[in-house]
Amino acid sequence: MIHVKCNIHSWMQAYIGVVDNPYFAVVSGEDGSYRIGNLAPGTYTVAIGQEKLGVGTQEQQVTVAPHSNTQADVNVQGDELMRKRFFILLAFGVCLALAGCNSAKPPACPAPETAAESSAPRIYVTNEVSGDLSVIDSGTRKVIATVPLGKRPRGIHASPTKRLCTLRLAVRRSLALMWTKARCRDKSADGIGVFNAAQNKVVRVLPGGSDPENFDVSKDGKQLFISNEDTSAVSIVDIASGTVLKTIKIGGQPEGVRVAPDGKRVFITSAEDGTIAVLDLAAGHIISTFKVRHRPRSIAMPDGSRAYVNAENDGMVVLVDAVKCKTLKTIPLGKPGVIKPTAVLLSPDATRLYVSTGRGQQVFTVDTATQTVLGSVTVGKRPWGIALSPDAKTLYSANGPSNNISVVNLADNTVAATIPAGTGPWGVIVLPR
Repeated sequence: MIHVKCNIHSWMQAYIGVVDNPYFAVVSGEDGSYRIGNLAPGTYTVAIGQEKLGVGTQEQQVTVAPHSNTQADVNVQGDELMRKRFFILLAFGVCLALAGCNSAKPPACPAPETAAESSAPRIYVTNEVSGDLSVIDSGTRKVIATVPLGKRPRGIHASPTKRLCTLRLAVRRSLALMWTKARCRDKSADGIGVFNAAQNKVVRVLPGGSDPENFDVSKDGKQLFISNEDTSAVSIVDIASGTVLKTIKIGGQPEGVRVAPDGKRVFITSAEDGTIAVLDLAAGHIISTFKVRHRPRSIAMPDGSRAYVNAENDGMVVLVDAVKCKTLKTIPLGKPGVIKPTAVLLSPDATRLYVSTGRGQQVFTVDTATQTVLGSVTVGKRPWGIALSPDAKTLYSANGPSNNISVVNLADNTVAATIPAGTGPWGVIVLPR
C-alpha cells in the first residue's frame, strides 16, 4: 500500500494499492461487502489490504464452483486500534483493497462520554479530524464530554440569545451550538449541525449549500449566512423551515462571514481573490466588493464603521472602512510566510484585537486605539480558532496538530494551562452556564 498524504492538512490522505491482475474489488457499503466477478472455476487466494496491515498480510483460500456464487468472509486481525481503523476506512471509502472483506457493520457511535463538572463556563471545541465536539469545564479544565458530530466539524457560533450554539455541520435551543461540516467528497455530509448543549447531542442538521466553510447568524437568530467554498457563493438559510432561501455568487474560496452590528449587512471574505463582498440584506444582493490583501479568512467588527481582516499571506491585519469599503491601515505582525494570521477576535469593549497565526504558533494582541501590536504569546501548533472567557480575562486557542487548547492569562499574556482536546481542534467558543 502506498500512503499519500498532505504535509499541511493532516486529514488529507489516501492509500493506493497496485495489483497485477484484473480480479480485484474496492470495498463497498458500510457493511464491508465486496464482489469480484468473471472468475473461472478453481481455487484462489483472497488477499486484503489495510493501512497498518499492508497488502497481502492476510490471505484466505477460496474455491469457486462452476455457475455459482461463492461467499468468502475475511476477518481483519491485529489489535483493536487496527480493527477500528479498518472499519472506519471502509465506512468512508478511503481504503483501496486488493480484495474486499465481508465483515460486521462498524459499531454504532457510542454515547457521549461524560464526567463531573463545575458551574464555570463551558468551552466547546470542534475537532475537525476526529469529527467530534469536546465539552470542557473551564473551572476544572477537564473534558467533561466528547460528542460525535460527523465529518469535519469546523466553524462554531452561538445564537444571539446565547441559548443556542451554531457549528459548521451548527447549534440551537436550551443552549445549542451550530457548526459546519463540509469540504467532504460526500456531499450528503455538507450542512449546519444543531447541537443541544443541555442534552449533549445533535438534534438537527440544516442545509448549508455546497461545501459550507463558515457562517454567521442574523441578529434576530432567524437566518444563517454561509460561505460555500467550492462554488464561490454565499447561502442564506431560514432556520425555522430549514431551507436555503437564496444563493449568491461571490469571489473565489469564500471563508469568513460576519454580520454587521446593525444586522443590515453581511461581510464575506474571499481567500482566493483577496476581497470582501458586502451583502445588503434589504436589497438582497452584493453592493460592493473590494480588495484587502492576500487570503483574508476572518473578520471582526467593533462597530458598523470599521472592520479588522486578517491577511494570511502578508503577515498582517488590515483595518478597513466598512462604510466606504476601502483599506484604512495595515498592521504588520511579523514576517510573511512565518507569521500567518488566520482568525481575528475583538474584546467585548473592542479595545483589544486578538489574532491567531497558524504555523506562526502565536496569538498576537493589538491595541485598537493606536493600531499597534502590544505583544504575543506562543501557544500550540497551528492555532486557528480563538475565544474569550465571559469576563474577557482568559483567551483559549484551538491548536490543530497539537490536539489541545491553550489557556492564556491575558493579565500577563502567558499560557496558564494546556487542555487535551480531540484530534485536530479547529473552532472554539466559550459560553456561561
